Amino acid sequence: MRRQYLASLVIFVLTAAVPVSRGAAPAASNPLLTEQWPAFWITCPGAPHNEYGVHLFRKTFQLDRVPEHLVVHVSADARYRLWVNGQPAAFGPQRGAPSLWRYDTLDLAPLLRAGRNVLAARVISYGGLAPLAIMTLRTGFLLQGDGDGATVLDTNSGWKTLHDEAYQPFRADFSKVPGYFAVGPGDRVDAARHPWGWETVDFDDQAWPAARELDHGLPWGRGPDVGEWLVQRNLPPMEETPVRFAAVRRASGVEVPENFVRGGAAFTVPPHTRARVLLDHGSETNAFVQLQVGGGRGSRVGLTYAEALLDAQGRKGPRDEIAGREVVGLGDEFLPDGAPDRVFAPIDYRTYRYLQLDVETADEPLVVKDLRGDFTGYPFRERGAFASDDPTLSRIWQVGWRTARLCAFETYVDCPYYEQLQYVGDTRIQGLISLYVSGDDRLLRNAIDLLDHSRFSDGLTRSRYPSEVPQVINTFSLFWIEMVRDYWMHRDDPGFVQERLPGVESVLGWFERRIDHGTGLLGPLDYWSFVDWAERWPYDPVQGLGGEPAGARAGGSAIISLQLAGTLDHAAELCRAFGRTDLAARYAQESAGLKQAVMQRCWDEKRRMLADSPARTSFSQHVNTLAVLTGAVQGDAARDLMGRVAHDGTLTPCSTYFRFYLLRAMKQAGLGDEYLSMLGPWKAMLDTGLTTFAEQPDPTRSDCHAWSASPVYELLATVCGIEPASPGFATVRIEPHLGPLHRASGTVPHPKGDISVNLERAGTVLKATITLPPGLGGEFVWRGRTTLLHSGSQNLTMP
Repeated sequence: MRRQYLASLVIFVLTAAVPVSRGAAPAASNPLLTEQWPAFWITCPGAPHNEYGVHLFRKTFQLDRVPEHLVVHVSADARYRLWVNGQPAAFGPQRGAPSLWRYDTLDLAPLLRAGRNVLAARVISYGGLAPLAIMTLRTGFLLQGDGDGATVLDTNSGWKTLHDEAYQPFRADFSKVPGYFAVGPGDRVDAARHPWGWETVDFDDQAWPAARELDHGLPWGRGPDVGEWLVQRNLPPMEETPVRFAAVRRASGVEVPENFVRGGAAFTVPPHTRARVLLDHGSETNAFVQLQVGGGRGSRVGLTYAEALLDAQGRKGPRDEIAGREVVGLGDEFLPDGAPDRVFAPIDYRTYRYLQLDVETADEPLVVKDLRGDFTGYPFRERGAFASDDPTLSRIWQVGWRTARLCAFETYVDCPYYEQLQYVGDTRIQGLISLYVSGDDRLLRNAIDLLDHSRFSDGLTRSRYPSEVPQVINTFSLFWIEMVRDYWMHRDDPGFVQERLPGVESVLGWFERRIDHGTGLLGPLDYWSFVDWAERWPYDPVQGLGGEPAGARAGGSAIISLQLAGTLDHAAELCRAFGRTDLAARYAQESAGLKQAVMQRCWDEKRRMLADSPARTSFSQHVNTLAVLTGAVQGDAARDLMGRVAHDGTLTPCSTYFRFYLLRAMKQAGLGDEYLSMLGPWKAMLDTGLTTFAEQPDPTRSDCHAWSASPVYELLATVCGIEPASPGFATVRIEPHLGPLHRASGTVPHPKGDISVNLERAGTVLKATITLPPGLGGEFVWRGRTTLLHSGSQNLTMP
């Protein structure tokens, strides 16, 4: 198979060059980190400044011997894939922003050989078709050698280049695809126009023109103009692992062998035939797709990707059913040139459970040899674990973790199919899941840093970032502060947290200026005051805004006032921890004033709960949830309130997203044992055949949405009860809430090692085995009784 890939549009499974870790980066004295790079950004002669195009770059060089190391720094605008001697080396750059433009540091030595060598890079420039998450500026490629022996590789006019006219953007018929899209186009590739084998050593590039030099690479903060300011990659390479389809669900116009999906047999589409093959991956995935074909000159091959099939009314319904349903979605198109062996591999990854292959042949038969994918995503390892005597919870864990994985790439993403954007509301929940299941905090740190970097001059962060189109949801800026606090509680990293404090103060300053001192509540709020996708909160088609509660625009929102109060309390904690006592006192005073104003103006004595605004015309789970979470309602009153609010069908209910906060409030009110009984929406999604958790219950747009994966975190944090008891996770508090379970166990990765909990209940007695890593202590709480914990293993018997 390797020979076939070398002559193809190929995407390999593994990155064979050695990424140089951040810790192994060149020393700070290296001029590449502080001064203008000798290498130029290069482009194709005549290439537009920033329009769609695929451009190929080559550099041939000789080596007398293979060096022990040959380190280079590589970037592109917008995306590149690098080969060395026909072997894959890197895919990047990591998504960022123009003033935080990432470059990859690679050691190419493992791929080099004595004699003739070639570097080959494919760069795609999206222009106006760019995914919103890619903040592209222009068409360009940059490679800088590190050290005397590597500078011969620097990008300049000594590189050869070609505009690959085989590629055109392929746009799906969005009139048939419901929902808001922010992803880029598919690929339409005409094989007859592509220079096959261009990435190999023996390819003849003499007719290719010399690259056109633009400007030199600049490290961050250097030079008068902000272009692509270069910052080293701070994340590991994304995973690429082979995956195969589970089954062919139906076929027309052709017979497909049973073992085709396993790569064991090909099938042939005769001349002048239309064939359609529907493949089911068995679960939703993100993958770089690879289609291997032979012959078929004049054929058209279409690939359509879908999370679910649609019926005649455009409804999804049971996800496993195919009868009377069709594939509608994003796609690619490949036009074979008749060669006996071609591999079509779209440039970017695709998200799908179902893939439909449509073939229309001309005078020649087309042999379909293989169709498979390489799963891709952030390389999280599943170190955390949960088990119990309820098998449904194991399914929720599995589906929830798959959801979280598909929503994590070079940034967190809300949904992989539709948007691929890092929204704060989703990202806060994703960050907690990452910490609890993988223990890897790098993607969370990157998110906090990027969102801090996104702040406007008035103080607020953007609601999603990176994003070519700015968007501001004011409530999400408050959740960004909560992300900072989450990180502070779970990681001993005071320097990183302290760097965020100016941003925290900036965000809160925006809200402080909007407190109406006549009412004590927040006044009218600019931007988008999104809280939740609640059906009873009207959608404004003129402004394109929805999910806003009463009082958000006119002033007097109890919900957002309470959210601000809670964030002020947490900001006060941060400020006290870092010596900002005066600011902490101010924040605490403002929080108390907001909570008092909400209780005075929005409490409805008849219903014994809070209304959404002083008008007391609308009531929701949301406002009462926040009343408990912020401590505006405490003790027995909180328990009574949440006991009623959780089951009151007259209230505006929390969606799957905001139920994360509803269930946290129930736990805070002493109702944590009811958590498992509140998982009905997630069990219903399993019943419909979903293999990831959806944006909301059907009818839903996205079948895979990050904010719905929260049970993965709560099974460990609430059911097993494992949470930090002090900042930096210096101590642990374990307070299980087993509900009806008789057995449960969980593992949470901690910076010092794994925390393990094994619980077994017999009658009125709980037996617990707790293992803490060296240097970690804490407490175990059961039915109001507290037992101190020490590092190592301990057995407890609790009445």
